[in-house]
Amino acid sequence: MTTALVQAIGPEFTAFLRPFERFVDNPATVPHFRNYTRGLLTDLDRKTSEPLAKYAGTPPRCLQQFLKACLWDHEGLTDGVQQTLRAAVAELPPDPVGTVGILDETSALKKGTKTPGVQRQYLGCAGKVENGIVTVHLAVARGRFKALLDSALYLPESWDADRDRCREADIPDDVWYRPKWRIGLKLLDRAGANGWRFDWLTFDEAYGGKPDFLRRLDLSGVRYVGEVPTTFSCRPGRRRTAISAEAVFSQPGVRRRAARSFRIAQQTGPAAVWQVKIVDVALGHHRRPRHRLNLARNRETGERKYFITNAPKAIGVRRVLAAAFVRWNVEHLFRVAKTEVGLTHFEGRSYVSLMRHLALCLVVLAFVALHTVRLRGEKPGGDGGASVPGLGMGVPRISAPTAGDR
Repeated sequence: MTTALVQAIGPEFTAFLRPFERFVDNPATVPHFRNYTRGLLTDLDRKTSEPLAKYAGTPPRCLQQFLKACLWDHEGLTDGVQQTLRAAVAELPPDPVGTVGILDETSALKKGTKTPGVQRQYLGCAGKVENGIVTVHLAVARGRFKALLDSALYLPESWDADRDRCREADIPDDVWYRPKWRIGLKLLDRAGANGWRFDWLTFDEAYGGKPDFLRRLDLSGVRYVGEVPTTFSCRPGRRRTAISAEAVFSQPGVRRRAARSFRIAQQTGPAAVWQVKIVDVALGHHRRPRHRLNLARNRETGERKYFITNAPKAIGVRRVLAAAFVRWNVEHLFRVAKTEVGLTHFEGRSYVSLMRHLALCLVVLAFVALHTVRLRGEKPGGDGGASVPGLGMGVPRISAPTAGDR
């Protein structure tokens, strides 16, 4: 946003921030909270402490200390954001797909060796192995509404093996290497503690290809549809030995079976037609087929996607596909978060500072998401099966702006 736009929505943004100021214990620190988040809304090229401080007219040291040394509860701040968004989503109009949780990761190129979690690793932003960091995120989408709910740093094994290096970067001893799918489960646990109940969870093959991840979701009763790799191992029908997802659809009987065509609407561009075949399969932790493996082929481009779902058969293929393709929303969120809010602009050597920067970005992204809903004029409606409980005690609401809040 330009400076003029930020000033124009100043009263509304000030009102939005006010309930979250309770997580900043010292009244003297509250102005830093306001300055940092307001700066994230601007059109500054780099949204690190120094340019944000210059924009706010305050010494850079103040915002640097705000991130690293000042006492305030960034974990509680994230909880507050999740609870505020939960209340808002519960009031959105009904949607045929429902409320969809999305697990995904993003990355950022970084120089040097001091940024927490940095190393040479595969970075999606570069499409190859480069020096940088990876963060795992939980997002939510319902209809046209979309927002980020949580963020966590992926700590590589090389960092975990060097605890002196971790302490130098302010990484607590209880933060260690975990596969990204385990980080995703932890994010889901926190969202659940804040009242979130998704109609669907969706993810890409980096998560869908992990049998333990799917098993944990099944045990937790989470309904999901996620992409899996062609090598995904499963047992079709009554078969006792496992074969790959690609081999499942290469079986003579399945190959000859006619595909069903479904037109899947897209918010940008024309609807796409996907030709789908479905096979009941058993995963390693089940003796009998309890899942459906879907092969979806784009009729125009020939692109193929494999999806696994534990949704009951009473839920038709069209609804399953519609939920699966909601995952594209997270790419839009990452693009906005990186280019407009500065999610990956962090420069520093402190884990605490990085996590606080990510939490503050969540605050700003939540405001943008809710402000967009109001600009569209969407009216609050019934729950429509969203499975999102009502507002709990002590949860901050979005207040109307009052005079003098500029």
